[in-house]
Parts: sequence; C-alpha cells; structure tokens
Amino acid sequence: MEVRARAPGKIILAGEHAVVHGSAAVAAAIDLYTTSSLRLLPAGEDGGADAVELDLRDSGLTFSWPCSGLCGALGEVSGKAGAPTPCSPEELSAIAKLLEDQEIPEAKIWLSAGLSAFLFLYTSILGCRPGKAVVTSDLPIGSGLGSSAAFCVSMSGALLTAAGAVGIGGGSGAEWELFGKDDLELVNQWAFQGEKIIHGKPSGIDNSVSTFGSMIKFKKGELTNLKSRNPVKMLITDTRVGRNTKALVAGVSERASRYPDAMASVFHAVNSISEELSSVVESAAEDEIAITSKEDKLAELMEMNQGLLQCMGVSHSSIETVLRTTLKYSLVSKLTGAGGGGCVLTLIPMRILFIFPDCIFSFIV
Repeated sequence: MEVRARAPGKIILAGEHAVVHGSAAVAAAIDLYTTSSLRLLPAGEDGGADAVELDLRDSGLTFSWPCSGLCGALGEVSGKAGAPTPCSPEELSAIAKLLEDQEIPEAKIWLSAGLSAFLFLYTSILGCRPGKAVVTSDLPIGSGLGSSAAFCVSMSGALLTAAGAVGIGGGSGAEWELFGKDDLELVNQWAFQGEKIIHGKPSGIDNSVSTFGSMIKFKKGELTNLKSRNPVKMLITDTRVGRNTKALVAGVSERASRYPDAMASVFHAVNSISEELSSVVESAAEDEIAITSKEDKLAELMEMNQGLLQCMGVSHSSIETVLRTTLKYSLVSKLTGAGGGGCVLTLIPMRILFIFPDCIFSFIV
C-alpha cells in the first residue's frame, strides 16, 4: 500500500510572534508544496529489512530504524489514529536516544527536530510497522515559509490515510483538497503535535493554514476563513539567512517577561493591525481608484507591522537591506514568519505587476 499527501507552505501578512501571545494574525497558503509518500511493508520485504525508513530526497539523506529498536525504546506502541496525545518528556527523551545512532551531518544537525517529529507521528499513528516514507519539497527550509508545518501536515495526512483514519472524500484522484473537513481537522491536530516537537510553543497558525489552505485569520486557536475580493500579489525574497524559530519565539517571550506593559501594548497594536488588514482584504474594490486605495491601506498596515516586529527584536540586517531596496521603488515590505533572516514579503501593486513576471506567488483561495 502506498499513499501520498501534499501540503502547501505559507506566508504571514500580519501578526507573527504576537499570535503566540493571543493576538490575531493573518496568513495565506502559497503554491509551493511539501509531498510525503508512504509505503507500508510486510515484515521481511525488500531484502529482509524490517525497519522504518525516512528518505529526505532533497537533502540526499536517508534514515532507518529497526522496528525492534523502536519497540524496545518506545514500548509496544500499537498505534492509535484518533485524537492525538501530546508527546511526553519521556517519549521525547527516548526518541532523542534513537537519533544518537543516526549519522546526521554536523551542518544539518537542525534536522534532528524534524526527525523527532517524524518518529513521534509514525509510531503514534502506525506503531512499529515497517514502512518507507519519502519526502520532497518546493519550500526552502528555515526561511519563514512554513516548511516544518508543511512537512508535519503532509506526513500526518499520509500516515493517517495509511492507518485508515482519514479517507478520500470522492473523485478519481488522491488530491489533498478531496479530504473532508473532519479528516482535515484530525490531520491538523496531529500536525500541531509535530510542530510542538520542532518549535516548542508554536501558535498553530502555520499548520492550520497548511492544512486548510486559502487565507485565514487566526486568534487563540480559532480560525476564520477570509475571502479576498481582489487579487493580492506578493514578491517573496529569500534572504538565505537561516535562523532558529524556537530561539526567536523564546526571545520575544523573554522580552515580554522583562517589559510586560510595553510588550502588551505592542501585541495589542499588532492585533489591531491584523483585524484591520482582515477587513481590508475582504473589502470589495470595483474600480482602479478603489483598488489603489485598498493597496495603499495594505501597504500602510504591513509597514506598521514591520515596525512592531522590529520592536520585538526579530528583524535582521538582511531583512533591512531588502526593506531599503524595495523602498527605493516605493514598495513596502515586511518580514514573514519568525524573522532573524528568512523571507521578506513585498506588496506588488497591480499597476506595476508587469515588472516582476515570474517571481510572484499567488494565495491559494
């Protein structure tokens, strides 16, 4: 049996970091995907191998764990594909020991968190059954485009399908959009558990937009679908500066602990920006003047949000370089995701869209 599932990356238009502290955020899926394929193997197939294997095709790395070793470290896990139970400290410690024997290149030691999430998801859903998972992705890793969430969502979708917990809602293909709402809810719950292993205390916005697609407003775990009445186009610039999302999120929390009143005001302001941006996105613009006015409002809100992100201490010299460069052409930009490098969004007004013919990612609506 072989199944495949794919999940999109994302951009955040407003509210990153503040969303972890209860503010609203606005995010949209983009047309770059991570695909996970899974083939369950009868014991002894493929030359007698009885193992769980993960092939990270883009990194050129393959990892394997004997099923007996998994059961020995984690106990006789039978796999339960219902509502997930969070990974306990004891489980996480046992998984960490399972990674010690893996030859992870020093330059890619950051893969450890993703491998831990994979082992938790696999064994929790399927137990210690032998199988091979292959992951490919269009998304650059650690750039703010939701690569870890897309990994967790696509892997959860493949595992839950293999376990028979979710199924195709209809049609002749196995496309992601054919999953029913209840199925997607379950996939999202499992993906969030994987995200917690990777990032510590994520808000849940990344896995939610990767699971459900489109454009959403997310606040305290509540998701609201947004409908854009007019096309919104963004240029995405990858600074190619890697960063540690968990460390950046922790840094903002530490700053909030040191200056609780000041940071509460910052988070409140971000919430207001996200709410206003949601309204602007959904407003109708029937003529060129109205469209220009709408784009100007979006640009101002993005600019204000970027200033508040700088107050949180998550900007970076590479981000500031992009901001200065685009400003020369009267274009407004902001970081997207955790910051500290990663990607930068630039709003592209419809009147100058032709300047950037191949570098624009549309929202998935």
